[in-house]
Amino acid sequence: MTASDSKVSARFFLGLVALFLGELRDGLTMINMQSAFLIVSKSYTEKQAGILFFVFGMSQFLFQTPAGYIMDYTDFKVGWLAFASITTTALTLLTATTAQEYGANLGWMIFIKFLQGGVTALIPPGLNSITQGIVGEKGMTRQVSDNEMRNHFGTAIIVLTGSIMAFYMYPDIGMLFLVSPVACVGVIFFLLKINPADIDHDAARGLTSEAAAAKDANETDYSLTGPDGAPQTGDKDIASPIGNASFNFNASDSEHADGASSPLTLLKDTTLLIFTLLVFLFHVSNGTVLPLVMQTLAIGEGGVGILLSGLCIIVAQVFMVASAKICGDYSGIWGRKTLFLVGLFSVPVRCLILFMLTGIKNAQEETSVFLQVIILSTQVLDGVGAGVFGTMYILVTSDISAGTGRFSLTLGLTTAAMSIGGTVSGYLGQAIAQDLGYQNAFMILGFMACAPALGYLFFMPETLNGGKAGGMSVIEEDSHVENEETTKRTIV
Repeated sequence: MTASDSKVSARFFLGLVALFLGELRDGLTMINMQSAFLIVSKSYTEKQAGILFFVFGMSQFLFQTPAGYIMDYTDFKVGWLAFASITTTALTLLTATTAQEYGANLGWMIFIKFLQGGVTALIPPGLNSITQGIVGEKGMTRQVSDNEMRNHFGTAIIVLTGSIMAFYMYPDIGMLFLVSPVACVGVIFFLLKINPADIDHDAARGLTSEAAAAKDANETDYSLTGPDGAPQTGDKDIASPIGNASFNFNASDSEHADGASSPLTLLKDTTLLIFTLLVFLFHVSNGTVLPLVMQTLAIGEGGVGILLSGLCIIVAQVFMVASAKICGDYSGIWGRKTLFLVGLFSVPVRCLILFMLTGIKNAQEETSVFLQVIILSTQVLDGVGAGVFGTMYILVTSDISAGTGRFSLTLGLTTAAMSIGGTVSGYLGQAIAQDLGYQNAFMILGFMACAPALGYLFFMPETLNGGKAGGMSVIEEDSHVENEETTKRTIV
């Protein structure tokens, strides 16, 4: 197999990893299904469920940036991602099998969520650093879009299966979490199909060719890869799972032996700081909307309510596939900012609609099927908002970190902001819903969602190609690459 064929094979298996990884990526896409499970089957209060996922999110926040730093240096990216997938699956099963009625063992559950949050912090930088290591910076738009599409499609299938199981097993719905090990088996199987030699660890970090060359020329470097992208062997000691990490945080760019920018240099980048803040604000407002919609449909509605709450995720995931496709095809033409704004402004619109619909629901003695379907249909906007965000925040992070050699670390920072935002949102939203009602919760969250949308509009520059949109779409890029390969074969 030629090097080119091997890269194509690696991209194929990477897409299949993303297909199965969706259900595991944030600890469990069904982290929201766990809320419904604990409240409906285990009689947890909204605040108890909120406490669990506050701990989960705080743990992700604490470990996200260190996880990104590790992924920048390690040659064992595949191993770390496999470890995270297996461990979070085991912790999910522990959640389902050991949760007691009324939160009697809440301390134990808090401990499980803390461990799970720390482990899942490895997944986003792991998947995306492997992606950039295989396709390079120029291939990220296409591959991230493809990963997100497969990710959402796989999640929709897994959650649909779990929802149908829950419908027939109601009210004891813990067995639905058996879909987690099924997803994990798929992740591990296809992950191990990827040839480690196809991962260029310099490209995975976002190092420029100049920085990589300088690193190779330095006799005391921290080289991770050879010219073919394979891990270096020989007299260099790279046996450590975290690689030859540099902890010289105070050094200037040129003084880093590995050619990467100092971590402190990243913190001086105002664009990164603004973007990180906006990511945090987005998830504070949006993170708890889906669980509240699911609970609105599930509580007091029996097995049908549980089925509808599962469909909330499925409807959103289907439209996220379309959103990811559009982002991949047109973010190179319209720019990152235009598409990002569409996603951000969809959240306050969605909350306004939910505010009105829950008002109608509260006025009814028995919720009509028609109203339940209308509430469910608002998840289309979740597919737009979260779907655009899920693809674009990775691409914008890649744009900002280009040439720094700190892609995974930068992604760790932005993902940490996402984690802490979702954590605050999880408890805040549940507390507001319990104390003030679901209708007021949607109203407050809608006002909060205006902050990141307006902030991105007025304070974030266009990050594509140094602020220049109007580049090639994914379709044009594919055609361009094919033409280049044809020309090379003709010359040879």
